Amino acid sequence: MIKARDFILVITTCPDQACADALAEALVQQKLAACVQQIPGIRSFYQWKGNIEVDNEVLLHIKARASRFEEVAASINALHPYELPEIIAIPLEAASGPYLRWLDESVTA
Repeated sequence: MIKARDFILVITTCPDQACADALAEALVQQKLAACVQQIPGIRSFYQWKGNIEVDNEVLLHIKARASRFEEVAASINALHPYELPEIIAIPLEAASGPYLRWLDESVTA
């Protein structure tokens, strides 16, 4: 039986739309992600090498299989221009049955 906890929401950011498009397309083509949503226009404030940085970014929500997190992270790292990209995962607590079936069919095990 498919469970919500079998899947994760991976979050990362990109410096621009071209990076976001390249990551989204690669992850979906590799069947590491069922869907990648892009949220442009976020503004990030963060500490980096002793300075406070402020950047405009594109936020990505990546729906993936929990068992493939390391592969998703490796793919993001391979394609990402940042020295240290944000790559975090949140387990799904619940989702509709039809959506879980679609997730299961859309990504490889």
